[in-house]
Amino acid sequence: MTYVLYGDTGSGSVIVEMALAEIGAPVELRDVPLATDAQLAAEYRRINPMGRIPTLILPDGTVLTETLAILPTLADRHPEADLLPPPGSSERARVLRWMVLAGAEGYPHVTRWDYPARFSADPAHAEAIRARAQEMYRDLWRLIEAEAGLTGEPAAPYLLGARFTIADAYLTVLPRWADGRGWLPEACPKLAALGRAVAARPRIAPVWTRHYGR
Repeated sequence: MTYVLYGDTGSGSVIVEMALAEIGAPVELRDVPLATDAQLAAEYRRINPMGRIPTLILPDGTVLTETLAILPTLADRHPEADLLPPPGSSERARVLRWMVLAGAEGYPHVTRWDYPARFSADPAHAEAIRARAQEMYRDLWRLIEAEAGLTGEPAAPYLLGARFTIADAYLTVLPRWADGRGWLPEACPKLAALGRAVAARPRIAPVWTRHYGR
């Protein structure tokens, strides 16, 4: 039962790769280098018309796009991995709340940071667009740091304390974008502690090292 994951180093596909590692599911990785705009190639857009990564092909051939759709699907397909609390529980609601906020609010800022020329016909606006996008992105992570209930404690670093869920992988990778790696530890120490805990998980650690080197 092999999955096929299209992605790139350090991109949103890392989160899906982490989830598959926790599950222990076999996966075939297919590179779509963002640096060469491979996600916009006609061949790839036949799979994902939006020209984005990640894309996950389920073992039955079903095509899944959008990380916020992929992660719950994997959790539901592999309940033994315990990646999501049960439907109807307050814990599940909490996990989905912060994942959706981070993704829905955060991705537009990252897109403006990565591709500022798309958002003004005047090239002179690009740096101002990037700067404002980064500022707003960092405000989002400051809010999550303050309001999500993270403890920052080594024994209970995750969103649900000692229990790891797919939200923790999501909240580990996204803050690194828009030049967040050096900023995060001082500005958001609880999120930084969560990230260290996720990176150290035995099944995730090899994925982390492959993408980030440490």
